[in-house]
Amino acid sequence: MAMDMECVPNIKRDAPNILITGTPGVGKSTLCAQLAEKTGMRWLEISKIAKENNCLEEYDEEYKCPILDEDKLLDGLEEIMCQGGNIVDYHSCEFFPERWFDVVFVLRADNTTLYDRLRGRGYEGKKLEDNIDCEIFQVILDEAKNSYKADIVHEITSVTEVQLQENLERIVLWIQDWFRNNEC
Repeated sequence: MAMDMECVPNIKRDAPNILITGTPGVGKSTLCAQLAEKTGMRWLEISKIAKENNCLEEYDEEYKCPILDEDKLLDGLEEIMCQGGNIVDYHSCEFFPERWFDVVFVLRADNTTLYDRLRGRGYEGKKLEDNIDCEIFQVILDEAKNSYKADIVHEITSVTEVQLQENLERIVLWIQDWFRNNEC
């Protein structure tokens, strides 16, 4: 990760940056992997990057996960985000700078599907309940709407394979439109 570079306002990137966010278990990583493969864009798995670059603080025993050092992560990602061509995959969004993203897709899933997916990952107790509540009360969607311009935030459902393919095609079309609208 590079450090201490800030994107210069009003300088156009050669490719868009896309944020794929949503409650754990809604299908972000599956969508991002296929999107990266189909478009050649860089998939940034924030949880993986944070671990590899020591951007984690103490461990939260209640949720059984480390706590993210947001400032360190953001400093390390600044240069690559300025370049463009990134698909950012994370379950939260409000701490990312608005200037980084051209579009934000918030994946959603029904509670039964989400419950089954999270149980399959070993979620239980408070961690399971809080993530289900997060989806019920559309916490991530509200974070995105409060953190980014309304016209770049899109809610998409991600439960079935058909929906996954429709979402993939929708985002690919959005990317193609971005390139047409941003030709030099």
